[in-house]
Amino acid sequence: MQKFRRAVQNFFLFTIFFVITLAVTACGSDVAKEKSPPITKAANFTDTYKAEDTWLVYWYLCGTDLESNYGAASTDFQELLNVTLPANIKVLIQTGGTNQWQNNIVTSSAIERYLYTSEGLQRLESLPDADMGDANTLADFINYGAQMPADHRIFVFWDHGGGSAAGVCFDERTGNYLDLNAIRRAFTAVHQPSADNPPFEIIGFDACLMGTYDTVNTLDGLTKFMVGSEEVEPGLGWNYTGWVGALTENPATGGAKLGQVICDTYYSACAEYDLEDTVTLSVVDLNLLPELRTAYEAFGLEALKSATQNPRNFFSSYGRGAVNAENYGGNTRQSGYSNMVDLVDLAKGTKGILPKTADRLINAIDSAVIYRVNGAYRDKGGGLSSFYSYSGDEQSLVNYLNQEAAPLPQKLLYYYLIYGELPEDAKSFVEQAEIPEMPIPTTPPAQRQDIFQISQLEDFPVQMDSNGNAFVQLNAEQMESLSSVHCQLVYMGLEDDIILYLGSDADINADWDNGTFMDNFRAVWPMLDGHPVYVEITAENDGYNLYSIPIKLNGVECNLLVAYVYEDEKYYILGARRGIDNNGMSDRDLMKLREGDEITTIHYGMTISGEDSEFTAVEVDTFTIGENPEVKDEPLGDGNYGYAFEFVTPTDDSALSNFILFTVSNGEITTNIDVQ
Repeated sequence: MQKFRRAVQNFFLFTIFFVITLAVTACGSDVAKEKSPPITKAANFTDTYKAEDTWLVYWYLCGTDLESNYGAASTDFQELLNVTLPANIKVLIQTGGTNQWQNNIVTSSAIERYLYTSEGLQRLESLPDADMGDANTLADFINYGAQMPADHRIFVFWDHGGGSAAGVCFDERTGNYLDLNAIRRAFTAVHQPSADNPPFEIIGFDACLMGTYDTVNTLDGLTKFMVGSEEVEPGLGWNYTGWVGALTENPATGGAKLGQVICDTYYSACAEYDLEDTVTLSVVDLNLLPELRTAYEAFGLEALKSATQNPRNFFSSYGRGAVNAENYGGNTRQSGYSNMVDLVDLAKGTKGILPKTADRLINAIDSAVIYRVNGAYRDKGGGLSSFYSYSGDEQSLVNYLNQEAAPLPQKLLYYYLIYGELPEDAKSFVEQAEIPEMPIPTTPPAQRQDIFQISQLEDFPVQMDSNGNAFVQLNAEQMESLSSVHCQLVYMGLEDDIILYLGSDADINADWDNGTFMDNFRAVWPMLDGHPVYVEITAENDGYNLYSIPIKLNGVECNLLVAYVYEDEKYYILGARRGIDNNGMSDRDLMKLREGDEITTIHYGMTISGEDSEFTAVEVDTFTIGENPEVKDEPLGDGNYGYAFEFVTPTDDSALSNFILFTVSNGEITTNIDVQ
């Protein structure tokens, strides 16, 4: 926030009273967002299975802090034990990865293996403690299960997940996790991949953000079907009583049908606890992976060719498509970045610049995703996500570049986006029809080039029209640097000697065709039970927007997730969740607000008088919520509010316009423009 601090202090010279305000009720479609049942797609279940077929379910139960803090793994363990298995179904379990198990069965200081059968639960062995985030530990478990005969095999990963660049199964003791390379290395150490006869019926991820193209490509030849979630999963995860119970009732169920049951029972369990609003879960048929791979690589190659012809123009348009597409895990500066975007929504938003391949990718995903469920506020996706560098972070990119399953064109595309140039070996094949094999450097070039030159928009002049509306007018060249335009807001309290940063939003009247962006300040602000809050927009959709509000909930720092529905003109509180950690793993625990909870609002502030002040987190109001907590727009009250347009590049760099001073007195708004 250092740049923002300097800009505020410069504006303070323009007027002694200052605040930057952002009104949260965003402009957009007036189409209502209705609460709806899960979006599903009927699958063609043609495989035949017999009731006497034998099944072995492998459960890689990496407890991590989900177990030590919440007992979530123990809860799912008990869900499994609620099912009485027939003789032809067995569940093989490996436990580890957590500081403390919250049950009286599992030992915390060892890797343990259990077998659950028609005769009950049996501890098979207790091994020296090992790293559940290590490929060798995973391979050893896969090999152990391979010695047990079964007609059909299912493998389930349980833990945190972080998507294409991060992976799954974060071991709380070691800090390590399984990336996609490690997963493939472990499986192929035991099983020979075969597209015609893969060793597993289903490989599934009861973990966040793992419903990705790159995950599917990692599992090529290893499984018939993959089940995974694009979005963060609630802490309760899959319903093991539901789906294992369904397999028990009908062992003739095939992988496709069982995948549907996993999705449906998961959604129903989430709905029972009022957690279904943002859930996703998909079943992918890997028999259709060849066309999916070809379509996605062609999409990336068309993008790469377009980027080399005019990088600024292409990446700004592509970035706008990504910003407006459904994306997962947060992707804001305060909540952290998962850098995951829905591929169907991205393709739909970039058809204009990628006309040759967008529809083919959409159709390929529509065919490969044979079943999916989506909550009411995750209804735009097609069932598979992949990497997009929302953060512009080099380490996240390097992690992605290292994944063997990630397509070469996409690797080069994001390398070009972040570093401003292509690797030397890549330049010769960009115009070729074929995609060659070539290594991608995972170290940055000697000098990172800035394609977008965002500094040209710093302190950009703000104008005022005849109606008193403040606006900025950009030309075509300036527009080529931008993926989004936001407004920034602060409050300046002279008597309290504080500048309070209230947040950022897309609540502006934007004309992208003509480069005109106008304020929409109305002297209202979202408040939680009457208390002003800091907000960040996380998603803009037809009919609704999603927001993140930093708070402390009963002393725990987290982000309150809120939806604003245009037709209802109302906010809906979805729950509170902690942010993404340094390893890219998103927290699964979505906490519902309950009567009696203690809330502390968090803003970012600095003193007016302090010469060396920096914006730091400030705890503003602490209060106890009632039976029906709500967020709603309420008047800000008299005072001085400062407002600036923020210009954001596809690599998340930004510049601020000059400031607008809004003075509110008795409900009347006076506008003044900083003309530095």
